[in-house]
Amino acid sequence: MDVKGAFLYGPITDDVYVRQPPGFEDPDYPHRVYILSKALYGLHQAPRIWCEKLSKHLLEHGFTRGQIDPTLFMKRENEDLLCVQVYVDDIIFGSTSASMCKEFEEIMKSRFQMSSMGEINFFLGLQVKQSADGIFINQSKFVEKLLKKFKMQDCQTIRTPFDVNCKIQPDSKGKSVDQTLYRSMIGSLMYLTASRPDIMYAEIDYGWMSISGS
Repeated sequence: MDVKGAFLYGPITDDVYVRQPPGFEDPDYPHRVYILSKALYGLHQAPRIWCEKLSKHLLEHGFTRGQIDPTLFMKRENEDLLCVQVYVDDIIFGSTSASMCKEFEEIMKSRFQMSSMGEINFFLGLQVKQSADGIFINQSKFVEKLLKKFKMQDCQTIRTPFDVNCKIQPDSKGKSVDQTLYRSMIGSLMYLTASRPDIMYAEIDYGWMSISGS
């Protein structure tokens, strides 16, 4: 599900003023400002206010918030379970009961303007395929994007990114690396382990060795 105008729902508790927008100035009071009563796109408080608004709505309808992941909400009815994962204004949900999914859609649409996207097949770089054999997740499109971003399309493939037993030493005469680029590469690799836990150990070990040896 996708929320329409997510950042426009939350009421503001602090005093926030904005200039009159171009083309809509009051001719009698052109130098006055507006005080906001609700959140507005571009406002620093908007994401937090929206999160509080959505959380309150779900908790009022019998959901519980995850203790480890505060963006995960759950609801149980007898032996059935409904899980809801929130990422800003994108929401994915699944349940052991089709009626609970339908009820959740009605709960959300009763308070917010929502659009149902149907069965999930792509979310935050994760490709999802559901079949009778199970749910399969991969990041092939994300990997292809990374290779193009870091100009590594023609690199030779190997089983692991780095030999985990290799010991590296500081290179005091070497050329300094672009730290922003390096952190971007490591961060991208860490996100890739969402569907590739087989490379997690080698990737993290390589990252720490590179940092300690830089």
